[in-house]
Amino acid sequence: QGHLVESGGGLVQPGGSLRLSCVASGTIDKFYTMGWYRQAPGKPRELVATMTIRNNTNYEESVRARFTISRDDAKNTVYLQMNNLKAEDTAVYYCNRAYPYSTLTWGQGTQVTVSS
Repeated sequence: QGHLVESGGGLVQPGGSLRLSCVASGTIDKFYTMGWYRQAPGKPRELVATMTIRNNTNYEESVRARFTISRDDAKNTVYLQMNNLKAEDTAVYYCNRAYPYSTLTWGQGTQVTVSS
């Protein structure tokens, strides 16, 4: 069973940027579609970005053109570059496998807070 550790979150002003990282251990990311998810207070977890093993990407409409998912297979790491952040992006961000693959046990996530 793999283990996922997210990092890179923080407090940022609207319009700012953050780069999240997700390191996987006990599993090999490059064999799976990987995704970034987020969960805002009182809301269900949602999938915001995915990258397939062929490096095809897909984004939730509200983050398209602002967020970029990437992966470094040599480091078994997945990234999420987030630009032009908005207050509604405030959430705990998680990485995990994505459809058609079953998710692993969720990590602790990394908190992103967008506020002036």
